[in-house]
Amino acid sequence: MRLPPLSLYVHLPWCVKKCPYCDFNSHARASIPEDEYLISLMKDLDQDLKYVQNRNIHSLFFGGGTPSLMSGAFYLRFMDALRERLEFEEGAEVTLEANPGASDAKHFQDYAKAGINRVSIGAQSFQNKQLLVLGRIHSAEQIPRAVDSLRNAGISNYNIDLMHGLPDQNVSLALQDLESAIALEPAHLSWYQLTIEQNTEFFSKPPVLPEDDLLWQIVEQGSALLNAHGFKQYEVSAFSKPDMQSRHNLNYWQYGDYIGLGAGAHSKVSDDSRRILRYRKSRMPEAYMADRVSYRVGEEYVEKNAQAFEFMMNALRLRDGVEENVFEQRTQLRLNDIDAQLQDLRKEGLMLEQRIQLSDKGFLFLNSVLERFL
Repeated sequence: MRLPPLSLYVHLPWCVKKCPYCDFNSHARASIPEDEYLISLMKDLDQDLKYVQNRNIHSLFFGGGTPSLMSGAFYLRFMDALRERLEFEEGAEVTLEANPGASDAKHFQDYAKAGINRVSIGAQSFQNKQLLVLGRIHSAEQIPRAVDSLRNAGISNYNIDLMHGLPDQNVSLALQDLESAIALEPAHLSWYQLTIEQNTEFFSKPPVLPEDDLLWQIVEQGSALLNAHGFKQYEVSAFSKPDMQSRHNLNYWQYGDYIGLGAGAHSKVSDDSRRILRYRKSRMPEAYMADRVSYRVGEEYVEKNAQAFEFMMNALRLRDGVEENVFEQRTQLRLNDIDAQLQDLRKEGLMLEQRIQLSDKGFLFLNSVLERFL
């Protein structure tokens, strides 16, 4: 059996400060122990090499936290160490998340030398008032400067992260943010709604967010604006120019495999019997870097009867869905096992024929569709 594509995710958990909406595993620290963390990352990888199973690495993503806080020297050394242990697909996508307030031109030049060929800029808004409310450390003026720096370093493939549904935001302000992002000519734009998550400052002190009717207008008009500028929505919150989708995220949504390195990183790997193992690493950076026999703190196989829901939760986020045979290739199930749900959804006009793909109507009721597979 052919195993799914394999990606690599590396978590860099440090930030200058914690944003009030962020529930990611990020930690504000006065200094970053780059050398110690690099040693731990490589030990972590060495323990996980058995899950590579002779596959080349499809994509690599440096997430955080704020990966652009790490020096160029860190990535040069790390990428060299990776290449000693792993084979990458030809033209593999290597993405790094960058904060406009924690980036400089020299860093981008070193990132490019290390082999990073895609950057995701965490803009979130182009309104300084909103950036202040969101607790961001950068100003609106720093965003285009960061883009200029990465272009000068020879990195032409970049994404801009942008939020909508912000406090006091109306349709006009939301569209202004989109227009500012579009003017920077990104290949990809992630445009997602601010949500209030537990264990965040916003959860304990929630801001007043736009009503649902206003949110709907923002999404409808913003999507039309992006489409008019050549950005196709290919996932719930992702838009790209032709053939410029995030290959790394596509692998997630197509239920591919990934190995996660670093504090709090999660992994999903398959074996020849289509069994699916999920495991995670120590969450706190200090605990992760402590000398240990194993970096894993928990693991479990995905039960066979839960795989249909897991698969659909990912694949149905894609506007084009996936071919039907992908379901059988990447789970322990047969298409017949979900035939009743598929037929009902198609009769109701929520899913298209001959493909695991939602109709336009079905895309509006994604959560309700997913409940059919529980």
